[in-house]
Amino acid sequence: MSFETVSVVGLGYIGLPTAAMFASRKKKVIGVDINQHAVDTINQGKIHIVEPELDMIVNAAVKEGYLKAVTKPEAADAFLIAVPTPFLPCKDGEVPAPDLSYIEAASKAIAPVLKKGDLVILESTSPVGATEQMADWLAQARSDLTFPQTHGENADINIAHCPERVLPGHVVRELVENDRVIGGLTPKCSQRSVELYQTFVQGDCVTTNARTAEMAKLTENSSRDVQIAFANELSVICDKLGINVWELIALANRHPRVNILQPGPGVGGHCIAVDPWFIVSKTPEEARMIHMARRVNDEKPEWVINKVKLAIAEFLQDNPERTASDVRITCFGLAFKPDIDDLRESPALSIAQEIADIHPSVVNFVEPNISNLSMVSIKNAKLIDFSHSMIQTDIAVLLVDHKEFKQVINIPDSIKVVDTKGCWVK
Repeated sequence: MSFETVSVVGLGYIGLPTAAMFASRKKKVIGVDINQHAVDTINQGKIHIVEPELDMIVNAAVKEGYLKAVTKPEAADAFLIAVPTPFLPCKDGEVPAPDLSYIEAASKAIAPVLKKGDLVILESTSPVGATEQMADWLAQARSDLTFPQTHGENADINIAHCPERVLPGHVVRELVENDRVIGGLTPKCSQRSVELYQTFVQGDCVTTNARTAEMAKLTENSSRDVQIAFANELSVICDKLGINVWELIALANRHPRVNILQPGPGVGGHCIAVDPWFIVSKTPEEARMIHMARRVNDEKPEWVINKVKLAIAEFLQDNPERTASDVRITCFGLAFKPDIDDLRESPALSIAQEIADIHPSVVNFVEPNISNLSMVSIKNAKLIDFSHSMIQTDIAVLLVDHKEFKQVINIPDSIKVVDTKGCWVK
């Protein structure tokens, strides 16, 4: 059974590039999103996110008639769900639980247009069991169709999980080149999903069951989280002992079997900062190391805030004629990683927000990848241009190693630097 029309539900950082890749292979693609601005922007052949090369692909796909965006699902042969999976509200110290309401809403939205022979794939990073839950929601909404959980290989609708595993800033290339892990509720579901992805995927499409596919993505990101936690903990230890942590890591990494990651202000993004909690919430007694790594990385922003407070105190001690409200602080970078505009779960953003909250004067922000602060709600803040930032700064807080920042060679000695990325260490 071929897939002439593909529907992608959720046109964010994963959904839009995925939709564009199918459209670039001359598939008719219907993108669905509840954000009217995103829909209108895409239908103009433009994009509402920052991702290299994506704008050209979307523009061509729209002009050639292969991609359109809508706010309400339409009939298709395959549906890919790429919606957020955030946390439910919780108190400090509690283990966050996943919020599957977006998946539920997407399932109920596509249910009326499903027909026999359709394929539904959950791409959203999800806790173990989410794909089965999605199948149940669809079955409840369409009692006239059969689903794999009750009819196995003979089901009218095929269902699978295929987690995205791409790097922001390199999504276009990695969508094509990376291997895909595909977990169907039945072998037929897996094989039909492989057929669909091979439309553009050049990497291997490896099949398994849905629960293992869900756990594979969580495992990949939890592994990275644990490794980053080691680097972040090492940076705190080295700071206390008066050791340059970046020099130390470079020396340790000269060992042929050692590869320590780089420390930073914390961990952000909708993957590494989130996915480990999906494991911890399901198996709290067993996931002890994963839980501790999450705590280490979540505590790093507060450590950075304390370093900024110390820098303010040292500046005032060196400049007794100045008051706290005279101190000019500039935070460099708000995104969760270099050279993108993605602010999701960004430790840099949370640090910048807290600095603005505690400082008695306006705090300058430099973020080359966003044009205004309307994307965030920060009081007492001003977005300034990078080219003039140093002459307006007494304390420079480097939070993200954007390429523009790494090109800085000389910082005036009068500026106190809090460098969380090792680019401006004096």
